[in-house]
Amino acid sequence: MDIEQVIVFLVIGGVAGWLAGLILKGGGFGLLGNIVVGVIGALLGGWLFGLLGISIGGEWVGSIVTATAGAVVLLFIIGLVRKA
Repeated sequence: MDIEQVIVFLVIGGVAGWLAGLILKGGGFGLLGNIVVGVIGALLGGWLFGLLGISIGGEWVGSIVTATAGAVVLLFIIGLVRKA
């Protein structure tokens, strides 16, 4: 990975984490928190979409949708664990 790819990966992770925070909690988690949630969400979303056979086209949009979906699932699971 070169520096441009790392920057794009972090930007997509930040946007996905921010969107997931808006969807589930009503706000973001700060820049670093959004990036962490988005990056983990991207990995989780890619894995889940692969299992389900879902493929979203487009470079930026598809990546953001996949990462956001994974981040929403991640935050939902974290919310369930916190309640237990």
